[in-house]
Amino acid sequence: MTGVSKYEGLEVGYNVPALPGMDEADIQTPCLVLDLDALERNIKKMGDYAKAHGMRHRVHGKMHKSVDVAKLQEELGGSVGVCCQKVSEAEVFARGGIKDILVSNQVRDPLKIDRLARLPNFGCRTIVCVDDVANVADLSAAAVKHGNQIECFVEIDCGAGRCGVTTTPAVVEIAKAIEAADGLKFSGIQAYQGAMQHMDSYADRKANLDIAIAMVKDAVAGLEAEGMKAELVSGGGTGSYYFESNSGVFNELQAGSYAFMDADYGRILDKDGNRIDQGEWENSFFLLTSVMSHAKDHIAVVDAGLKAQSIDSGLPVVYGRDDVEYVKCSDEHGVVADPNGVLKVNDKLKLVPGHCDPTANVHDWYVGVRNGKVETLWPVSARGKAY
Repeated sequence: MTGVSKYEGLEVGYNVPALPGMDEADIQTPCLVLDLDALERNIKKMGDYAKAHGMRHRVHGKMHKSVDVAKLQEELGGSVGVCCQKVSEAEVFARGGIKDILVSNQVRDPLKIDRLARLPNFGCRTIVCVDDVANVADLSAAAVKHGNQIECFVEIDCGAGRCGVTTTPAVVEIAKAIEAADGLKFSGIQAYQGAMQHMDSYADRKANLDIAIAMVKDAVAGLEAEGMKAELVSGGGTGSYYFESNSGVFNELQAGSYAFMDADYGRILDKDGNRIDQGEWENSFFLLTSVMSHAKDHIAVVDAGLKAQSIDSGLPVVYGRDDVEYVKCSDEHGVVADPNGVLKVNDKLKLVPGHCDPTANVHDWYVGVRNGKVETLWPVSARGKAY
């Protein structure tokens, strides 16, 4: 289908916030808006970087939860596939045609393992993380049952303090068990240092990554001593990809938020002390909101409150303005300080959310805008896929 035909039956203001061809000024709020030019520049930039450093780039699907964005990352950035956090999320991308999928998490529930083992039926490479040798037999049984192969990464806890093993002998033990199991293949190491991605200081991030890289190098050497090879060593995020790509041991990046950016990531500093949203990456992801009340002279009330965003990483920032400030929110309302009374009812503001991932997950649609016009409408394909 072309044009707006695939949107037949969708009503602006009920099903969708906008339709292609509409003026940007007429988009219904609150909703997610993508600046397509900025998004495409971010994607191309990371793609060029990964290629120049001989790295595979597996984008993080949990960030945008969108098959359309993932395909754009393949087309413009040369990405090799996606990371997902949940099996149901992975199924959305598999059904959408993504051919290389890593569930960068542990899968232990029997039903979830069974669904994981069926993912290759969609024609996709399927990889999962393992941090317990007891998980291996269950994964193997499911793979054999469905006549498929599940590839496995051994996950190292390199500082996040969540999942993953912490010693090289544990890595080797699990890798050997995987290799010995029917229907499984040991394919590498998962080593994502999530805890340091949002540290403001470049030096602090580097110090943490130096520790992580040393752990990974030791694990790779331990595997080689046993005649085993980690085909892929995967990790790296928007706050650290330059460390992993110059480590000499990682060969796959997992950066996700670079494509959209958010207020929390925007605060971190590069090696020269500059905010990374002021040169390294652009804001392309916005929560569009409208002023619904200005009954009090010094504040404007907008229609984007808690139900339209996540504030776990702080309140959103009003994009491109320093004369007004988003200062608090409740379920359906946001309060914007307007000391000079510059806002009027129905004025629209572009907010940069504090955390892009969970904000995306509470919306059904992305409205793609270019040159003041709505160019496309993309579903948040994996919204709510938490199983």
